[in-house]
Amino acid sequence: MSEYILEMRNISKSFAGVQALKDVSIRCKPGQVYGLVGENGAGKSTLMKILAGAYKADAGEIIYKGQRREGASAGDVIDSGISIIYQELALVPRMSVAENIFLGREPQRAFGILDLKSLHERAAKLTARLGISMDTSLPVSELTVAQRQLVEIAKALSQNADLIVMDEPSAILAGSELDQLFRIISSLIAQGVTIIYISHRLDEVFRIADEVTVLKDGELVETRPIDELDRQTLVKLMVGRPLDEIFPQTDHEQGELVLVAENVSTDTILEGASLELYKGEILGIAGMVGSGRTELARALFGADPLTSGTVSLVGEEGALWTTPAKAIESGLVLVPEDRKSHGLFTSLSVRVNITLPILSRLTRFGIMQSQAERAIVEAARDRLSIVMASSDQEAQYLSGGNQQKVVLAKWLETDPAVVILDEPTRGVDVGAKFEIYRLMRQLNDRGIAIVMISSELPEVIGMSDRILVMNNGRIVGEVAREEATEAGIIELATMAGAGAN
Repeated sequence: MSEYILEMRNISKSFAGVQALKDVSIRCKPGQVYGLVGENGAGKSTLMKILAGAYKADAGEIIYKGQRREGASAGDVIDSGISIIYQELALVPRMSVAENIFLGREPQRAFGILDLKSLHERAAKLTARLGISMDTSLPVSELTVAQRQLVEIAKALSQNADLIVMDEPSAILAGSELDQLFRIISSLIAQGVTIIYISHRLDEVFRIADEVTVLKDGELVETRPIDELDRQTLVKLMVGRPLDEIFPQTDHEQGELVLVAENVSTDTILEGASLELYKGEILGIAGMVGSGRTELARALFGADPLTSGTVSLVGEEGALWTTPAKAIESGLVLVPEDRKSHGLFTSLSVRVNITLPILSRLTRFGIMQSQAERAIVEAARDRLSIVMASSDQEAQYLSGGNQQKVVLAKWLETDPAVVILDEPTRGVDVGAKFEIYRLMRQLNDRGIAIVMISSELPEVIGMSDRILVMNNGRIVGEVAREEATEAGIIELATMAGAGAN
């Protein structure tokens, strides 16, 4: 019998004549972690969807547990012991933890009556197996994002999974939550479960993977044991070139004060937040998931009504706002955490998405000036290196990095004084990250001030001129860039009863 639990041999797949995968092969031994990395568009998701039964390969074969698999449906794949946890969690918010774990497979008594006692007992056993304490009767809507991730893992175990694919599982985790995820992965490996771990966070891959497979442009670049690689070599394999300066810096004096927020509170967790922002700087906002970082961004942008405090641009008469429209008009824009739901109209073209905020400039007597519109889009395409088939391509078909660039391009056309970036590189590959970092510094050089919220502490430390740390809805400390350490930030972000602004 084969020593491998999974072999995918010479897998190829094309869509409408575009080659998504070409002769890709991977193989996994039981009880190990396999990192699967590559830039957006490298073919990682396509390969895993073929494994999941969502797509049918044009060529190649899959051997699972020594058996050649052909024509398996998604249900067949799950029944065979393969579970895939996608980045966008598939949970029903109004249903309980236990109901989500066993959805469609609920234990029943006579006449098809739901056996609630058995349901919760089984759910409790699964959460205990993961080493977590959770009330399985709670609706999922009341859980943190990190807890929802654990529910997805419990669901995979409830399906008796021997192989679990985790697609960007840490994208919304930081600090202790990330440590808990890694403890659970270690526990699963000890139980003989195999993990395929897809992530753009290379530090995590080095932390937990036994082997790493690199894909680029739909082809296999290399598979190597993790102890034969360093970060620089792995980045070069992924992007085809070295990225010598991950966090580009510029030397500039602190500009004049541009934005002031005083004692800002909302009906959310946010309580009494105050900050000052200066022209041409990057102000980093750090903290655990749920600390109030996104709520602060929404309050600054006018998306959440203030219950106390003020936000204003210095020197702009009447630049106080209570709505996003007024904020944009005053010169403040927000690139949101969830670009697909809140930053883009994904079913509309790149062209429409970029020019939507400036329609009044591009219309005359109600008629769109198409030539001017296309000139703006082409200029944005060149400036931000947006990879797209054409400006008429729907935004949903762009990679994550290019979608993020379209959101940036849209707001830059409004000529803002302040840009708020909430998780600017989430789900973005290492090459696109570097381009976004470089763009941020270019904006600084133009005098634009940036508020950057990020769960990646190396990113916060590497890009910020100053760092504010949040804990339980409050700003609990400020750290200068030259004094910032991950340990120091985490200590502030998790300290019980940490001080106020």
